[in-house]
Amino acid sequence: MGMKGAVLCVAAALYAAAVQPASAQETASPSRGAALYGAGGCANCHTDVRGKGPEAAGGRALKTPFGTFFSPNITPDPQHGIGGWSDADFIRAMREGTAPDGSHYFPVFPFTSFTLMTDDDLKALKAHLFTLKPVARENRAHDVPFPFSMRWLQFGWKLLFFDEGPFRADPKQSAEWNQGAYLATAVVHCGECHTPRNVFGAIDRDRWFAGSTDGAEGEPVPNITPLPDGGLGKWTDEQLVSYLATGETPDGDFAGSLMAEVIEKGTALLSDADRQAIVVYLRSLKPIRGPRRD
Repeated sequence: MGMKGAVLCVAAALYAAAVQPASAQETASPSRGAALYGAGGCANCHTDVRGKGPEAAGGRALKTPFGTFFSPNITPDPQHGIGGWSDADFIRAMREGTAPDGSHYFPVFPFTSFTLMTDDDLKALKAHLFTLKPVARENRAHDVPFPFSMRWLQFGWKLLFFDEGPFRADPKQSAEWNQGAYLATAVVHCGECHTPRNVFGAIDRDRWFAGSTDGAEGEPVPNITPLPDGGLGKWTDEQLVSYLATGETPDGDFAGSLMAEVIEKGTALLSDADRQAIVVYLRSLKPIRGPRRD
């Protein structure tokens, strides 16, 4: 069963700089945060594109089998946005899926992936968000029926399906692989769309990146494991890197719908080194025969 995990991206700066996990010595940088904002897909999910709403002011409808959720305002407006949030509040939201008032977020918000981001990267992202224009736009209530509307149920959901971060580098792998793993699993959070979910809306880790017949907005999402006769197995590394930059497939077609947004306003703004690192990580995945053979 698909639950919206996809969030899409807009970024305006630092597309040439590699987005690697920040070190403990780095400070919260709005410019670095701009790169994370783009790669992480913040703006399109938190912008009512169809209603031509202000950037990051919320209101985009996310339809799921559990009801329709509306993304919240993440501008620095003190009343309706996150203007009153501390760094600790922001990190807790992204790392634990918990709001400043202690209530649980629904996993339509992909904290299950953002939990892997480092504290320094989360602080940089928050620093960038606080450079946005504050928008006094009230958040729209979710249209979710009982019992799925009960936020306290998310406590049990987390116990069953949520592993808290942050990302831990694998010393057995190369620096490039770890960079790609961090980008793909934490920042760009590819698995939120490209992995099937169980009846509770949780990612099926046994079919990691194997595609889904019911992805974001009900659309099928392709298998991106390195199957020799499907998935990414028939693509060269150069074709994959180019696709993440331009959206053009090896047969001359172009990515459509949500993936077009992910590329145009997200992965296209990454550096070549970032895109290559993502491909290195994807090549290392276990080939899995998923519900779709793409």
